[in-house]
Amino acid sequence: MSTVTKSSNLAIGYKTAFSSAIILSTTAIFIRYLTETYHLPALVLAFWRDGLTAISLLTFLRIRNPSLLKLRGMNLRYLIIYGFILAIFNSLWTLAVSLNGAAISTVLVYSSVPFTAILGWCFLRETLSWMKILAIFLSLIGCVLISGMIDVGDWNGNVLGMLTGILSGLCYAIYSLMGRSASQRGLNPWTTLLYTFGFAALFLLAFNILPWKIIPGAADHLIDLLWLGRSLTGWGVLFILAIGPTLLGFGLYNVSLVYLSSSVVNLIATLEPVFTMVIAYFLLNERFSGMQIIGSFLILSGIVLLRIYEGWRQRNRAKSSPVVTVE
Repeated sequence: MSTVTKSSNLAIGYKTAFSSAIILSTTAIFIRYLTETYHLPALVLAFWRDGLTAISLLTFLRIRNPSLLKLRGMNLRYLIIYGFILAIFNSLWTLAVSLNGAAISTVLVYSSVPFTAILGWCFLRETLSWMKILAIFLSLIGCVLISGMIDVGDWNGNVLGMLTGILSGLCYAIYSLMGRSASQRGLNPWTTLLYTFGFAALFLLAFNILPWKIIPGAADHLIDLLWLGRSLTGWGVLFILAIGPTLLGFGLYNVSLVYLSSSVVNLIATLEPVFTMVIAYFLLNERFSGMQIIGSFLILSGIVLLRIYEGWRQRNRAKSSPVVTVE
């Protein structure tokens, strides 16, 4: 690949991942409305969110580009596993929130950043530069400050909750790695999204109707899957959540994995709580604390420094190799 093409791909990747983080940051507002207004159980919400996302994308692709619906047998098995990982991640995240609260769970889920960097280095041969390590450190500290979890005492005495939160971060890391691997297999990112969310919805349906109710937020009875009943507003908000933040957000996340390493994309995703704060400021009249502002600055600083560093590395490579133009 030419130096010019690599530079262009890097720019596209960062812009796409950045856009994904902005869109995904609106997720919390929709979920907050559904859970507070209708008390919608978390796993029931997750089932409909994934299912409506898959159905909407299936309809769109069938009309616009039916060829993207076709898969080979080996890729189908891969995407079934990928969907299972997504369903497990959704379930662990739900359990972590119930055991730890939203603040600690937010910090723990972004343990995915170092997990992704290390696993990507081990299995996908992704680079692990000193600047990437610094950016990861800054993002983790930033997430801690944004969530308000700076009191060490808040982390004690809940071994199960901590373990569940860390496992949710590990699943998020595996989700990112499998997305990168899917792009390396030549799978279209929108095809990947369709099948991953479709299979995840089936697994979440199973989690909801299993007789053993070990996951908080699951449906107590089959009829609970229709929790929203005749509320057109509730179903409308759920549908917007599916086709907006979920379809576009995760779709762009998958697209960015075509151009960037999984660790960089996952690192940029830590901007999500920053954007959520900004949206909450304008729409919900919520105010930033000093610590949250510092945390946001640390996350942004880490990503900016990493982008500058990667651009510098590319320029150095260009100087040491013949220039190839792309016509």
